[in-house]
Amino acid sequence: MVKLATAREARLYGPALAARRWEYINAGVYVFAALLLVLALSASSSGARAGLAVAAVALAAVAAVNAHDLAAHLAGVDCRVGLARYDAQLGLVEFLVPAVHAAGCALAVVGLALLVSQSQHEQGKGGPGHVGRREAHAATMLLVAALLWVLGSVLNSCQVYERADGRAQLLQSSVQVPQLLGSLLFLVAAALNRRRLVVSGTGSAEEPAWLCLALAGSVLWLAAAMLNVLKVFTMHQSDAPRLEKLRGGAQEWLSRDREGRVPLNWEAGAAHRAPVILARRP
Repeated sequence: MVKLATAREARLYGPALAARRWEYINAGVYVFAALLLVLALSASSSGARAGLAVAAVALAAVAAVNAHDLAAHLAGVDCRVGLARYDAQLGLVEFLVPAVHAAGCALAVVGLALLVSQSQHEQGKGGPGHVGRREAHAATMLLVAALLWVLGSVLNSCQVYERADGRAQLLQSSVQVPQLLGSLLFLVAAALNRRRLVVSGTGSAEEPAWLCLALAGSVLWLAAAMLNVLKVFTMHQSDAPRLEKLRGGAQEWLSRDREGRVPLNWEAGAAHRAPVILARRP
């Protein structure tokens, strides 16, 4: 699930006139990807193995949106990752959440690709047989991907509005809750899939069980994505609460550094000024 940049002022999607447009594009692409994931898993639960390939495409789109969101946050603070020392939310939410979700989606794409190749291999042999090495690796990758999604959803819960009204808090919670529940369902589905392979030793039994859980998780992700669009639209209205700045003095340090008044690295700045001070002594 993408963490939209409307939570804070630390973002840079490009020129000021294009910033909102890119945020709406990100939100729209995520809704489309979540809908595509629901349709793909629905087809897979009905027996169409080609739906796994479509699900991989949907997750690749989610990974791309998260990577773009991470790049926007890094550019918004001039790639000063060290500012996270002064603002925990900057590191936990703006940096880690999109990075963790993108990594999870990338692993899931690879895992689904292995499942598709395993399915084609079984068709070439005339039917399903014992679990192959590719399917075992795919199940492990899907489990790790689901763990990363749960971790990202928990970290996304650290995103709070301290100076916002109740409407903003409600919109934020309406996105976080279905996102977290959907990620948990994906985790349970991945765990059941891996246990199925270990216990039964075949790749055919009880497939609908974990696929139905994954389908339910994708539906929750779709609900979160649609509520995310509503949140973005509301946060960009003229009467919406002002977006919060970096806390802990990080915004002030960043502003001063951009104006050339004070370096972010005080130690390096002090070492640079030391020869000048000594040269002025009589």
